Amino acid sequence: MEFSSRARQRHARLAGDRREQYPHSLQFYLEPPTESISLVEFESFAIDRLKLLKVVENLGVSYVRSSDAYKTKLEAELRKLKFPYRALAEDDYEARRKDHISHFILRLAYCQSEDLRRWFLQQEMDLFRYRFNELTENLMQKFLEHVNLSFEAIGEDLKNQLANELIASTPGFTLPKVKEQMFYKIGLADAVDLFRARRVFIKDGFAFVPFKEIDVIVLNNYRTKLSKALALTARSLPSIQSDERLQPLLNHLSHSYVGPDYSIQKNTGKISLEQIDALSVKSFPLCMRQLHRALRESHHLRHGGRMQYGLFLKGIGLTLEQALEFWKKEFIRGKVDADKFDKGYAYSIRHNYGKEGKRTDYTPYSCMKIIMSNPPSQGDYHGCPFRHSDPELLKQKLQSYKIPPSGIAQIDDIGFSLNHPNQYFTESQKLLNGGREPKKEFNNSGNFQQKNNSQESINSSSTPASSNEKADTELEGLEAYFAED
Repeated sequence: MEFSSRARQRHARLAGDRREQYPHSLQFYLEPPTESISLVEFESFAIDRLKLLKVVENLGVSYVRSSDAYKTKLEAELRKLKFPYRALAEDDYEARRKDHISHFILRLAYCQSEDLRRWFLQQEMDLFRYRFNELTENLMQKFLEHVNLSFEAIGEDLKNQLANELIASTPGFTLPKVKEQMFYKIGLADAVDLFRARRVFIKDGFAFVPFKEIDVIVLNNYRTKLSKALALTARSLPSIQSDERLQPLLNHLSHSYVGPDYSIQKNTGKISLEQIDALSVKSFPLCMRQLHRALRESHHLRHGGRMQYGLFLKGIGLTLEQALEFWKKEFIRGKVDADKFDKGYAYSIRHNYGKEGKRTDYTPYSCMKIIMSNPPSQGDYHGCPFRHSDPELLKQKLQSYKIPPSGIAQIDDIGFSLNHPNQYFTESQKLLNGGREPKKEFNNSGNFQQKNNSQESINSSSTPASSNEKADTELEGLEAYFAED
């Protein structure tokens, strides 16, 4: 009995320490973990969080974030990967520990470039937003106190005095709602987003924010803290990169969801201008197929479309000379003459290839960049159709491409992770070419060209003599594959 009593006391003491270490299921990740963990646990935690953030990204594209479907699917993923999903759970210490440690591991992996930081920040913000909004009002209050965001609630007298202004300035509010809702007096600097959107009443440098909008303030605060933390972590990278155990793992993690660097021109000269129409049907992602079709029909694209499509074409192998010829031929079929093209458009194409201005060799846009920056307006064709198009119009477009209803419903359930239009092109070409990328060959003039075949001009190529035997092996069965198509 004495042993049992001591064991219970020790267990209670340990439980108390654990609760003190992680008093809430939600946190700002201000303090890094200090315990020692194995490399196996290090990698498994990091991979699980990557899976979670990728789900967050995909759900954000497919569903409205406040919808029941979004919440249900995200909670299911949190349960599956054993991350905290319910604030009141008494026995989720291990989940909270995993959440804490895995965040800091990915922070190390994703601080290495601007694109990585932006992606990581956006997914962590979306995850935090979901978790915060799932808290009860009482738990929200406790969390705000825990992170030192205890905003001043205005008294009933002042609220009654400002009732008309609060109703007029807060969308969807009536007098009964104003009376039942708690309002906070918050410095304007912390409520800039609400002020810009005209969703709060402003007086004497303060915003009067209803409790239902407090998540915007908390999210802004979290974004600021995490952005600064990522920048500081990036400065400490040299010391981490010297660790031969960690650096390969971190590089693998960051590569897993950003993919190849498509600014490196591995494919230069791989395609010809004559192939683009056929490739647009068989190997372009929907965003690029839409841009190509708009260009062919109207013989013009606005700046956003030219940037998105032009850099994509650069990434799949179009040389500068080919790009100038391609855009010029198409534009002069419309309302732009050759002289106007040379003066007004050729410079920007050369600029994208690093031949003008600061000589920056621009990178093709990733899905994240397409979604997050410069949304399309009336008359534009750039952007992401899955994010920026009306769902019914998108469905009609997919049906016009002869995608069956079952395919439309399952369009996200693909066998590999896609986060870049050029990755889509590469994977499509691998599929069409029997699991390998089309190779290049030298012609008599020394230029790279791809050998065309009679069907799609994209399914085979010759290789140097030293590797003929290997190429023959890879080509086995390929003719039959295309004969069946």
